[in-house]
Amino acid sequence: MAEADIPECITEHERILQEIESTDTACVGPTLRSIYDDQPNAHKRFMEKLDTRIRNHDREIEKMCNFHHQGFVDAITELLKVRADAEKLMGQVTDTNRRLQEAGKEVTAQTEEVIRCRIQQRNMATTVEKLQLCIPVLEMYSKLKEQLTSKRYYAALKTMEQLEKVYIPRVSQYRFCQIMAENLPKLREEIKDVSMSDLKDFLESIRKHSDKVGETAIRQAQQHRTFISTVAKQAGLDHYTKPVFSLNGRAHSHTPNGLLMDDGAGDEEDADDEILTAQDLVDFSPVYRCLHIYTVLGDRETFENYYRKQRKKQARLVLQPQANMSYCDDPDLVLELKNLIVIFADTLQGYGFPVSRLFDLLFEVRDQYNETLLKKWALVFREIFETDNYSPIPVETEEEYKVVVSRFPFHDAEIEKQSFPKKLPMSQSVPQIYSQVKEFIYASLKFSESLHRSSTEIDDMLRKSTNLLLTRTLSSCLQNLIKKPHIGLTELVQIIINTTHLEQACRYLEEFITNITNVSPETVHTTRLYGLSTFKDARHAAEGEIYTKLNQKIDEFIQLADYEWCMAESDGRASGYLMDLINFLRSTFQVFTHLPGKVAQTACMSACKHLSTSLMQMLLDSELKQISMGAIQQFNLDVMQCELFASSEPVPGFQGDTLQLAFIDLRQLLDLFMVWDWSTYLADYGQPNSKYLRVNPATALALLEKMKDTSKKNNIFSQFRKNDRDKQKLVETVVKQLRSLVNGMSS
Repeated sequence: MAEADIPECITEHERILQEIESTDTACVGPTLRSIYDDQPNAHKRFMEKLDTRIRNHDREIEKMCNFHHQGFVDAITELLKVRADAEKLMGQVTDTNRRLQEAGKEVTAQTEEVIRCRIQQRNMATTVEKLQLCIPVLEMYSKLKEQLTSKRYYAALKTMEQLEKVYIPRVSQYRFCQIMAENLPKLREEIKDVSMSDLKDFLESIRKHSDKVGETAIRQAQQHRTFISTVAKQAGLDHYTKPVFSLNGRAHSHTPNGLLMDDGAGDEEDADDEILTAQDLVDFSPVYRCLHIYTVLGDRETFENYYRKQRKKQARLVLQPQANMSYCDDPDLVLELKNLIVIFADTLQGYGFPVSRLFDLLFEVRDQYNETLLKKWALVFREIFETDNYSPIPVETEEEYKVVVSRFPFHDAEIEKQSFPKKLPMSQSVPQIYSQVKEFIYASLKFSESLHRSSTEIDDMLRKSTNLLLTRTLSSCLQNLIKKPHIGLTELVQIIINTTHLEQACRYLEEFITNITNVSPETVHTTRLYGLSTFKDARHAAEGEIYTKLNQKIDEFIQLADYEWCMAESDGRASGYLMDLINFLRSTFQVFTHLPGKVAQTACMSACKHLSTSLMQMLLDSELKQISMGAIQQFNLDVMQCELFASSEPVPGFQGDTLQLAFIDLRQLLDLFMVWDWSTYLADYGQPNSKYLRVNPATALALLEKMKDTSKKNNIFSQFRKNDRDKQKLVETVVKQLRSLVNGMSS
């Protein structure tokens, strides 16, 4: 096998040698590495093959050199022959060059002169060209300086803009242009500073003369408003036209601070012919100039912020309230303030300023105005109530009657038929209150004038403010009046009568408002007056106060009672305090004849019930330990007088013995003790048809105990012990049975 592999190795070595011969020496490494990777002794055989190949190449080189040697010798020989001719030619060329150089020196000098002249011409042309580019820049810069000197700042800014965008870029490579470009921002800042300085001077001047300017503007607006109002009234219009002002074209000379001076200041005839407007008094050119400058410089926002800030500061200084201004409670002063705000708003609106916030402020002032009106009218109502005599209004003649009716819508067919002199049911405060409510409506209407509001809105405002007057102010005054200690029953009765007539007059107040505003009451959103509830509440409060004061008066009479509870026999007549009380009730209820029937009946029933309860409490007083039969008889006489009073119909309208039933508890109790009908009471107790149905066992027991204690001191029961001890035992038995009933009720 080794012998068989030898030809293959020889063939591989041939391939490697061919590859080495045809490949760059830098890439021979991988080829040589393959020799060492083959079989053992491959390297030795390859070296032998390589030596053989080298010897072959050496023989080929030697053959080639032998073949060309003669030609090489011939060429060297020919070259040696040409060498002499070459040296000769070199000498001739050198001599020719020398002679040529000597001949061209003059031409070279002239050529250099021509070149120098050509360069100068080209430089001059370039210079002229560049100067033609620079001259406009210099002219514009000179123009800029002139504009700055003459304070034509807006034009100067335009010139700067042209310099930066058009001229300087053409010659930006020159130093003087660079200096110009660097100087332009500084000039802009100087212009800004100068224009701002002029603006500050203007603001300072306008602050000093703002009073004069404002006075002129407001006076003109007021004159225009008066004129429009007059024309509107003549034309029958119910709206107010927005103010429009025209400016005249008088010539004025400008002062540096922005104010104007008339060219003919001493010409009085011109002053009479032409009227100065607020804009005639002010030159706004510093403002516009500064605005334009800052706009061009792209800094308009800075100008606007500064100008607005300064004007706001000036406005705050002008509108700053005084430190000692207290809460305003004078409606006339508030109304004057409103008129000033309206004129001020019309003035601003005439110059194109928005005034919606001012009118919003007026709505707030309106609420304040209404509050001051309510406080003022509270004092008016209080004074009317304090000066009222709470008596029906006497009228002696028809003229007096017409005067009252003209102030208050009173109509009563029965009273109108009566002859003079006669009395009207209400007191003098009623027409006064009615007139003052109308005055309040007029006063409230004054604030609504010139607010550019529709009739419907004005009608709504009037009705709402009138409702506040009725439901809050007048109602509060009435409630306070009713609660005053010095207001007696007669005054309370008259207050009820007065509120009834005022309640009836509310519809006339609604008609009064309708006539003012020309708004139909059938309108969907029309506010109704709440006077009905106000006067009803006051009347109910007065009725309750009548019941309270009547009961208090009854208590005062009861406190005068001085019973001799251990008396043997009665005096045979009613007690003096009770007769005085009954006389008082009779006279009081006679006054109640003018009240509505239910009020008088309720008061009478309440008084009788309170009297009955007070008398019962007097009998059952825990401090009262003993009661004699004589005292019971005397007490019975007093109760009989109360029953007679109730049956006399002190107030008409009661059916049957309804009023007498107020004393039924007392009557049955006294009858039980007067008749000594205990057997019937105990036998019928609990029956619906019992004769003593209203007698409570506890009440009967308490009174019987008081009479039992009296028997121990030799009073009425002393006869029982002497004459009939069985009766004493009966009393003991009744007491036990009553206690049994009481215990049964409690269990």
